[in-house]
Amino acid sequence: MQKAILARKLGMTQIFNDVGRLVPVTVVQAGPNVVVQKKTIDNDGYNAVQVGFIDIKQQRANKPQNGHYSKAGLSPKKYLREFRLDDIDSLNVGDEIKADIFAAGEKVDISGISKGKGFAGTVKRWGTHRGPMSHGSGYHRGVGAMSGCSSPGRVMKGKKLPGHMGVEKVTVQNLTVVKVDSEKGVMLIKGGVPGPKNGLLVIKNPVKSRK
Repeated sequence: MQKAILARKLGMTQIFNDVGRLVPVTVVQAGPNVVVQKKTIDNDGYNAVQVGFIDIKQQRANKPQNGHYSKAGLSPKKYLREFRLDDIDSLNVGDEIKADIFAAGEKVDISGISKGKGFAGTVKRWGTHRGPMSHGSGYHRGVGAMSGCSSPGRVMKGKKLPGHMGVEKVTVQNLTVVKVDSEKGVMLIKGGVPGPKNGLLVIKNPVKSRK
């Protein structure tokens, strides 16, 4: 069954597993998510649920947002996302989706917005080679050859150039859920996940399963 939940990255730590091996984990606050709206094939042409995460004051939401949440009888949320699920019959407006939908040992895909690095050169942004550092070379971390002098005589599409780095959607696949604390709504994920502390994460079933 398809499962999905909105979460918040709290930071990283490390724990010992059952055999005494040290495992780096990311701590995430998974839910509770509240179902704000159900979309059905009859009304909308597809099945989906809208879920909200983290309460905010009514003054921080605009008039259309407040109207959308008040129609569902809920307080405004900081984040609102839509998940297309195969079975939405068991979910109703106002129901909560908690961290216990996942269990220890499961594989998940986690998406988030990567950390911003500002304006970066080609060496940092794309991992290109630098120029010689000796023999009088004055070209160390530049872009490199841009185009031929005669043919084609232009910069080719896809050329690795300096520019804004980070703040992009990144998905890490097949991460392992190490532990789930349903009372606190906390999940421990093996390894690192995208984004800064307190960044929004989307945790879903894995698209690719590893045997």
